[in-house]
Amino acid sequence: MAAGTAAVLLAAGGISIPLLLDDSAAAPAPVPAEPETTAVAETPLPPEPVFTYYNQIGPPEGSPLTAVEPLALTVGTQKTGTSLTDGLVGLSLEATDLADPAMSGENPEMVQSLTGLGKPLLRFGGNAVDRRFFWTSAGEPVPSNLTGDKAHPVRAVTPADLERVNTLLLAVDGSINLTVDLGHYDPARAADMAAHASRIFGDRLAGITVGNEPNGYASNGLRDSKWTVDDYLTELKAYAQAIYAAAPEVKIIGPGVYEQSWWAPFASVDLPQEKIFSFHHYPLSSCDGAKDPGGAPVLANLMSQNIHDHADRYRGAALEPASAAGLETWITETGVSACPGSNETTKTHASALWAADYAISGAQLGISRLSFHSSLITCKGGPPMSAICTGGEYLQPNGAVDERANYYGLSMIAEMQPGEFLAVEETGGGLSHAYAVRHADGSVSVVLVNANNPETDAQLSVSLKLPGRPLTAAMSQLTGSSYASEDSTLIDGQLTEAVPVSERLTLPGFAYGSETQDFVLTAGTVTVLNFTFQE
Repeated sequence: MAAGTAAVLLAAGGISIPLLLDDSAAAPAPVPAEPETTAVAETPLPPEPVFTYYNQIGPPEGSPLTAVEPLALTVGTQKTGTSLTDGLVGLSLEATDLADPAMSGENPEMVQSLTGLGKPLLRFGGNAVDRRFFWTSAGEPVPSNLTGDKAHPVRAVTPADLERVNTLLLAVDGSINLTVDLGHYDPARAADMAAHASRIFGDRLAGITVGNEPNGYASNGLRDSKWTVDDYLTELKAYAQAIYAAAPEVKIIGPGVYEQSWWAPFASVDLPQEKIFSFHHYPLSSCDGAKDPGGAPVLANLMSQNIHDHADRYRGAALEPASAAGLETWITETGVSACPGSNETTKTHASALWAADYAISGAQLGISRLSFHSSLITCKGGPPMSAICTGGEYLQPNGAVDERANYYGLSMIAEMQPGEFLAVEETGGGLSHAYAVRHADGSVSVVLVNANNPETDAQLSVSLKLPGRPLTAAMSQLTGSSYASEDSTLIDGQLTEAVPVSERLTLPGFAYGSETQDFVLTAGTVTVLNFTFQE
């Protein structure tokens, strides 16, 4: 054995095990040194600039303020898989409005209003298309079986009308969805309209819908009572074949119905051209509230968590057959309610809060286009749910175009740049909803719909955790004095559409470079914050 070692015999079943003993065996074995770590210093921020802060409106003076649970909000880096698309918000109009001279790029009032909705999709359809609308490229007289009234006249539409409407699309950078008459079965006439529309609008023609809400034909007299979805699909195929032969690049958008049992059959039907799935949705359409009190068009229902959740469930159900078929999904006609006339919700600030939340929550679910049903009839006596209307005495338009409260709610969302939705965690906040979108330039917009009552609820304390160190925090805010107030909804204190991010002031209390931002928001507001970050 080598010096400094000894053999030790351990009795273990007669086996000898030699152990090597070091002369200095009492010393412990050396512990390996931990690798050196070098602290990574954060990239220093540029010098903080001088900010001009937004002057947020406070709660009404003397209000009996009720405390609202603070909102804790975290915006992560994980994407939801859905996007805020360019041209999300649009208007739905009657097909007969194609013949209205007001729909022209030479009409500055109309151009200004539509420009406030981003790059809008104008959908022309409604009840008029199957009852009072007649397409002709040959100058035939209007058939005598079409009937209307003073407020809703029968109108012929020609290629010259489409040429005029195209000047409007060019002026507002918009697109168009046309509906052809299915109430009076005529695939050849529909194909003729499609051919002219394709030639005139080109890529701005998003597609053509065959009939308006055909699920109602069996009950409204446009078909006999035994007419079913299978009959619709048979007629749809004939229209689609004729349209494809005349304009093969034109997509079919449909079925444009409110009955869920019709969704999957359309999604799976085989047509020669591309399809886009569409449906209609008016959440508060239990007009007398007898069968469904929660669906009655009253303020208490509109400003409730239930209506928000109902809309998510209904739209989510529509997305299922469309997603399974790989189809893009649009809501081609929507609004608070389909009930005729005025009700507690029409023309109110509450409708603006709802419109903003409905638009952006729909986009987060996966809806890429939403057309809010509107009218070109005068504001006096015209449909009160319409986002826009015309000035002048009843049925005597004077050329002016006016915007109602819900228009301003839509404008807040329409003016946002496209981007991908980010996952948001939120707790507290009372009746509030939050959304986050990352844009192509790396900035993040956070939308906070504080639907708490502006007359009774205190300002909402918000603690916002961001996915980076912000250098700027641009703010825009929609406000109103009460849920029921009419013609008082403002954006940044003015009766005007949303302004670009570059023109907005800074969030009050903005903590430069801090991932956590603490601030308060007045009740009854929609606030859009845009943050840029340190790279």
